[in-house]
Amino acid sequence: MAIRCCTSATLDVTYVESRTKHEGLSFLAISLADFGKATQKWLDQGFVVPSDTPSFKMARLTSLPAFLQGFSARVFDSASGALLNDPDIDAIFAIRQLTLMFSKIALPPGPGKVTRSQVVTPDRERRAMSDFVQCEQDVKAADARLDPLYREDFKRVSAMLFGDLFSKIDRDVYWGRLVPKHGPGAVADKLSSNAKWNQRTWPARLQEVFPPEEFLVPNLKPHHVEELRTELNILEPGAEMPVRVITVPKTLKTPRIIAIEPTAMQYVQQSLFRAILSAVKEDGFLYRTVGFDDQDPNRVMARSGSLSGDLATLDLSEASDRVSNQHVRDMLEDWPYLHMAVQASRSRKADVLGHGVLRLAKFASMGSALCFPMEAMVFLTLIFLGIERELSAPLSRDLIVNQYREQVRVFGDDLIVPRKHVLSVVDELENFGFQVNVSKSYWTGRFRESCGREYYDGNDVSIVKVRSILPTSRQDGNGVIAAVSLRNQFYWTGLWSAAQWMDNYLGKLLQFFPNVAPSSPLLGRESVLGYQFQTLDPYTHSPLTKGYSVSAKSPPDHLEGTGALLKCLCRETPELLRYHLSKLQGPHINIANVDDEHLERSGRPEHVSIKLGRRSPF
Repeated sequence: MAIRCCTSATLDVTYVESRTKHEGLSFLAISLADFGKATQKWLDQGFVVPSDTPSFKMARLTSLPAFLQGFSARVFDSASGALLNDPDIDAIFAIRQLTLMFSKIALPPGPGKVTRSQVVTPDRERRAMSDFVQCEQDVKAADARLDPLYREDFKRVSAMLFGDLFSKIDRDVYWGRLVPKHGPGAVADKLSSNAKWNQRTWPARLQEVFPPEEFLVPNLKPHHVEELRTELNILEPGAEMPVRVITVPKTLKTPRIIAIEPTAMQYVQQSLFRAILSAVKEDGFLYRTVGFDDQDPNRVMARSGSLSGDLATLDLSEASDRVSNQHVRDMLEDWPYLHMAVQASRSRKADVLGHGVLRLAKFASMGSALCFPMEAMVFLTLIFLGIERELSAPLSRDLIVNQYREQVRVFGDDLIVPRKHVLSVVDELENFGFQVNVSKSYWTGRFRESCGREYYDGNDVSIVKVRSILPTSRQDGNGVIAAVSLRNQFYWTGLWSAAQWMDNYLGKLLQFFPNVAPSSPLLGRESVLGYQFQTLDPYTHSPLTKGYSVSAKSPPDHLEGTGALLKCLCRETPELLRYHLSKLQGPHINIANVDDEHLERSGRPEHVSIKLGRRSPF
């Protein structure tokens, strides 16, 4: 990067080596990342604030930190610290790449099997649980202070946006057209992936909307119904299993909180989620403004916003945990069957480590199938409510469709809104108890970020992030896969020296590290020069190359009888199943036979290994 930016980084390299030696990985993952986040803030506000980087000293006679001064001087004026009129885009990318590349790295594993505790320390876990409880108290306080008139406005705007969608799903619930399925994740009652299809525990409050004889057996034949009645265990509200709140790795500094739902709740939530997705895809406007499975529109709009300055990108802190159940109740109140179904499928209590079982005011945490769609609809409503208050005039759906369909989009907690209305939107979000993450929200300068991509003045300045420590042996299958992915990301980003260093490292580690196409099942070097092959298949005459491929099998999980028939009737198409499993298990994994074995093997692979052999290079 120093060569690309025509500067020197010798002192910077020495400085990083010295601090890493004394502070360890925390310097790379936390202190260095804080410097990068401060730089993004300076780009947005247009000037350097020295107090934002307290652990880095300032250069003498300048307004810039001494660290990376050769790069920052090409972006900010050395004397005043003001953003240059024409900053060097390569220098902006260099600062971000050099400071933020370790921000999402996991702790190096100790000897033996890697455990979650090696990534999430007890102190950080306790702090995360306390923050979860504090967030719950904040939600209750926000509900209590919310003006009733604001709630009426919220109901009116949400009905204008989603009235047709809610009506369609309301009819689906009434006529029993919901098709359930089980999600790919763990459940609170710790059933295996296939064992979920034989569940016989059903909360009493689900019965009115989700009759167990329509959801737990494949049909209403007498022997199936009789079998269900014999085995069914109905749980009264006081005996319901709470969601299990756990932490999972997010960054070295802060773990992420998720909630593991009971099997029955997750099962019916998935049926409602399917109905919501189907209804959104039938609405041209909502399909363009609410994203569930495609992040690219957000990225395109973020780039446009960085170029024109007309669009702002907002990020919310603890977004899922701050969606109040009261928000959802107000939104669905006029659609009784949908309202009843959503409330029946919502877990009311959570088992929080160190705090016991708590009654929830939030709608749901991440882990509920309805968390993502409900939060998206709440956020979209608040965006247009904020715009409406700025205009001091009620909006109509026709006006919104004609004027704002290219200016507003929601994907989870990544929001894109018109810059001219951003302050009003931020105020509205905060009125309803949400916290805008100012350090990751941009609307002043030319920097924008959304859905994992960053842009400055129309230029993509997204970086490559190191997710794990480099492997030291071929037996570390996950480490090898991550290292190969890192190498190829370096290559396609134009970081040639880093890619070459990785080529040498992986070449010695693997011995066979061929050039392959991005679609190849082999672990190899991706290149614009194409792939290489050594021989032809004697039967098909297609090219073959010697290299390592990934082997990962789902654990044995036999399913037969009523549960097997139910799974076959409710499951997704083979194409969708393969898509979801490829996202779940990562690239290069051969899942060609997973559809044939789903009644014998199911769930996440327990072990991932690499095997040497001859496979197609493309």
